[in-house]
Amino acid sequence: MKAMVLCAGLGTRLGDLTREIPKPMLLLGGRPMLGFILGNLKRHGFDEIIINLHFKSELIRDHFGDGTTGGISITYSHESQLLGTAGGVKKMENFFRDAPEFLVHYGDVVTDQDFTAMLQFHRERGALATLLLHQRAKSNSVVTLDAEGRIVGFLERPTDEARHGHASRWVNSGVCICAPEILDHIPAETPCDLPRDVFPKLAGTRRLFGFPLSGYRCAVDSPKRLAEARAALAEGRCHISLPAWFTLF
Repeated sequence: MKAMVLCAGLGTRLGDLTREIPKPMLLLGGRPMLGFILGNLKRHGFDEIIINLHFKSELIRDHFGDGTTGGISITYSHESQLLGTAGGVKKMENFFRDAPEFLVHYGDVVTDQDFTAMLQFHRERGALATLLLHQRAKSNSVVTLDAEGRIVGFLERPTDEARHGHASRWVNSGVCICAPEILDHIPAETPCDLPRDVFPKLAGTRRLFGFPLSGYRCAVDSPKRLAEARAALAEGRCHISLPAWFTLF
């Protein structure tokens, strides 16, 4: 099965920690964060993986190679100009068109989520896209669900005024499973973003669904969050069962 890990961002909010290395190469337990993402994807059968790159791309390429030593296939997509989370996916349209579905995973999200259960949910509902969601107040997004788990409202980075009247605590978690049809909703050769430009427009299709987070999840977007992810792995709160080949990474 196919997946894309979004690793082209600059990680500026981490300051000096990402001045010389891409954010997905930050170490958790002595291993790059990206390795934990690949490990969980492989555990759930996602073994054909695209990684988009921009800043210091050679550090990721040199470390992970083509993935064959880990039983996966890695293809790289270099972006000389940042295309955003949706634009990066659209660039690789030919890779995804022949797949029944594909998964998109932010490169700074550490999670042990059960993607097998999420994929089953996605297929049973014939979803255009299924977004992993968690509950949090005052996050970057506000997601409103109906009783069947459909996303009927999606606000990205809303102002306090825009939040008024939206009581939902559901927010976007940075992982989604998509049908190839979603590519028709992304403009070509144009920088654009999934939560800002795509998901809000799809909320009215009745084919956008939310899947509740059932595992550990941390978006490593600050030094504090990096310390939290490291502690979660060290303390066993993040249960990524790493296969033996992971030590090669």
